Amino acid sequence: MRPGVRPGSAFPTYVVERRGPGPKRALVTLFWVGLVLAVLPWWFATPAGSLTGAGPTLSAAGRIVGLVAGYVLLVQVLLMSRVPALERWVGGDRLARWHREIGGAVVIAVLSHVALILLGYAKLDRISLFGEAKLLITRYDNMLSAFLAAGIIAALGLLGVRAVRKAVPYELWKWLHLSSYAVLLLGFGHQFSHGQQLFRPGPVRTGWIAFYLLVLAVLVWGRVLAPLWFNLRHRLTVADVVAESPDTISVYLTGDRLAELDVLGGQFFRWRFLDRGSWWQSHPFSVSAARNGRWLRLTVKVVGAHTNDLRDLEQGTRVWAHGPSGTFTAAHRTCQRALLIAGGIGITPIRAMLEELPPGAAVIYRASRPTDVVLARELDWLAEARDIDLWYVIGSREDPGPRQVLSPGGLRRLVPDLPNRDVYLCGPPGLVDLAQRAVRKAGVSRQQIHVAGFEL
Repeated sequence: MRPGVRPGSAFPTYVVERRGPGPKRALVTLFWVGLVLAVLPWWFATPAGSLTGAGPTLSAAGRIVGLVAGYVLLVQVLLMSRVPALERWVGGDRLARWHREIGGAVVIAVLSHVALILLGYAKLDRISLFGEAKLLITRYDNMLSAFLAAGIIAALGLLGVRAVRKAVPYELWKWLHLSSYAVLLLGFGHQFSHGQQLFRPGPVRTGWIAFYLLVLAVLVWGRVLAPLWFNLRHRLTVADVVAESPDTISVYLTGDRLAELDVLGGQFFRWRFLDRGSWWQSHPFSVSAARNGRWLRLTVKVVGAHTNDLRDLEQGTRVWAHGPSGTFTAAHRTCQRALLIAGGIGITPIRAMLEELPPGAAVIYRASRPTDVVLARELDWLAEARDIDLWYVIGSREDPGPRQVLSPGGLRRLVPDLPNRDVYLCGPPGLVDLAQRAVRKAGVSRQQIHVAGFEL
């Protein structure tokens, strides 16, 4: 039996939270302070005038870059530890963005460390680079594992290229990405047995070990203990699977203590359906309806093997969820009113948010074809009940009508007070980029723009 889908009559409305740059500024400051502390011991331990000649200079540069690489790699793991308190404070979407941005620095730092050390030591030993690499691997403990770690980092850097990532199945990419944890294990021995500032007992070595232990503890809490507590507490199961369109389904979930579930419209979970075909896969999907204490719902577009398998989920299938995550919510706005722009299945988090935003919001729903529009009946009902201005903009990206609507002038004509609204964007990257440029030109500040990640 299908659960009821009409929103409740009592709509929660979240007051405006005028959030400054506090969390971002605090973490950025902490990052740079930590980086300075990571490199400072080398500075104090290196006598003035000791870097004479190419060999010593290149080797010293390699050691500095190695310290930077080790520190930034630990920060990378810390950012994706999924600790609930950190994700609520900063936002899982922002942490993921920082993780991607820092990833390039990790790749460059690790490969630069390897290249500089090989060049410097080869100069000092007066042998070829190949001969130096062979010497290091065969005569030094933990050096082979260090080279393997560098190889994994290089491979992950290649997978980070958008074109390559799109060509790789999501689950394969995910499992390969998890190999970054192996880098910590492979590099740990090398770092503490050959690191000039770390192999001797003392406060520097103790500080690095403490940092490793902190990252490990946070990782275990965020990835293991917090999800375990959440799932034992709520015991989610599949209640029903409903076809919304030929290629879109909604999965309804029930469980224990759902009235106590701390989730906002616009947030997402990482869902793992514990049936025979899907138990090993975990995918992020937003909730597509606000919490009501009786059920949760996610609405999914069928685009691959995993999402196609969701059509056949049986009632009572256990669900393992990790979340909620994300700051794409009504509680994180800075203005009283909002404009929400969605493309295709990107309407799902926006649909959930409409129950929690104050009356008077505006929604632009962009789709290529009428069949791409989902949850239209609910959107129409909410538009009437919540005094929402709702526009369906149908057509290809080359059609003049949609292009005009999503221009700065077109948006200002539809929403005259646009600069005084928060703007929420969710959809394909091309649409989000276009809309983001348009609203900025229309006078909306960066602090008022909220973007939900659309790509897996």
